[in-house]
Amino acid sequence: MTTRMLEGKKIAILVETEFIPEEIAAYRQHFQELGATVHFMSRLWGNESVRFVSDVDEVGKSLQYLDVNIDFQKVNINEYAAVIMAANYTSVRLRYFEPPPGQQIRPELTRTAPAVQFFAQAMANRRIIKGLLCHGLWLLTPMPEILRGRRVICHEVVLADITNAGAVYVPPPVNSQPNDPGNIVVDRDLVTGRAGHDVYAFIDAIAQQIVSQSQELAGVT
Repeated sequence: MTTRMLEGKKIAILVETEFIPEEIAAYRQHFQELGATVHFMSRLWGNESVRFVSDVDEVGKSLQYLDVNIDFQKVNINEYAAVIMAANYTSVRLRYFEPPPGQQIRPELTRTAPAVQFFAQAMANRRIIKGLLCHGLWLLTPMPEILRGRRVICHEVVLADITNAGAVYVPPPVNSQPNDPGNIVVDRDLVTGRAGHDVYAFIDAIAQQIVSQSQELAGVT
């Protein structure tokens, strides 16, 4: 890809505990190589900073930590060229919501989770490229109307949820390898990737969509 092709662009990446360290490192390195500024953000619960812990899927695997000091509830989403939901179970944790005091939990309240609302704002703005990797589409399922009819790929663990939400699943190639272009699906301003190990192909697809979007807005063909 063209060096520094994202010069001056800002990328928002939503994270939480159980992040994949290699994925986070790829965002930090590759987007910056392309010239973009990367902002890792999350719900900080009124704190100036929150430390998140990496995934523990392997016995004996050492933990890594990620300190985040940007609360997505306090940023202007329209300043970002892309908004990304990180892989693994970070999206599940970000779907957390609290019912109003004295009220019971009801299914429709799942839509009120701050991260769900934040990403719905991004989905409503076609100028923002949206990226969801692996389990990331879980963040959209509380609002199935924003997934309905969209072509996506995801980890098979999420497949039932996204198809029940009305998305159109595009399967990966048989015997695909990590970072196989077939593990990435682009549907206009929406880029999805099958698994965390596809992160570099995922980043490249998002970068290309940002450039294409910028050219389209500038009237360049």
